[in-house]
Amino acid sequence: MRFEKWHALGNDYLIVERDRLPFPLTASRVAHLCDPHVGPGSDGVLELAPPSDPGSVADLRIFNPDGSEAELSGNGAREAIMYLVRRGWTDRREFSITTVAGEIRPTILSDTECRVDMGRARTVSDDYPTGPPDGTGAIDVGGRSWRFQHVKIGNPQCAIAMDDLDELLALDLPAHGPGIQHHVTFPQRTNVSWFVELEPGRIRARIFERGVGETMSSGTGASGAAVAYVLQGGAGAQDRDEGVTTVTVVLDGGELVVDVGEDLHVDLTGWAVPIYAAEASDDLVTTLRALT
Repeated sequence: MRFEKWHALGNDYLIVERDRLPFPLTASRVAHLCDPHVGPGSDGVLELAPPSDPGSVADLRIFNPDGSEAELSGNGAREAIMYLVRRGWTDRREFSITTVAGEIRPTILSDTECRVDMGRARTVSDDYPTGPPDGTGAIDVGGRSWRFQHVKIGNPQCAIAMDDLDELLALDLPAHGPGIQHHVTFPQRTNVSWFVELEPGRIRARIFERGVGETMSSGTGASGAAVAYVLQGGAGAQDRDEGVTTVTVVLDGGELVVDVGEDLHVDLTGWAVPIYAAEASDDLVTTLRALT
């Protein structure tokens, strides 16, 4: 069983090719692989398969370390995209891959960097069924009230603007994140980001991912925070002709660039690199095979 471990801004995934697996991925097998004590350890597993759509290069499934399946991951998608190029699935600089959330279209910028057309963000979705059209709201969790902006960008995001950088950096995400993630307001659970403006067009964000916990970075989390920032009147480097606002999102693991259109169309630019390629031991394969 061959796999590669990749990371993007410290957000690491194991990448496997479905047709080379000795068994299908299940929640328990994914959780075992992601456990750093009994498996290689990672923030999730990316499974690539030949495309079901002839216009696509590959089908991508994204699994969280608890075994649940995510609709989309900006960092995971970039890792899968750069893997596809390096492993020879395509030699094109622009192509598409299919995810549970739908088609995404990358443009390869260098050996390590790509720009991903993430589609159009929405403020109305089934992930926040009681929300108003603008996606705003407030919930009480952990003894305090949180005002938030709901953004659906492949997966649900709850973006919370803060006024003070020191408060953001001191925030105990493992204490606050689970209560927001599992709040009844979000029937499918939600990802959570807290952000503060550093200067016009530049924000600092911290991320608590659904099914993962606190992470060094998140592409969809950064996208959700950037969209929320723009919706709340934040100004970035703006192309007046195209009506696109560019927001640099500073995360624990580095920086991502998010272009937000007037229609909330999102392009995400960042890097992804491999850590190592490996073959699972016979003992690990036997253990995984015994799981259901």
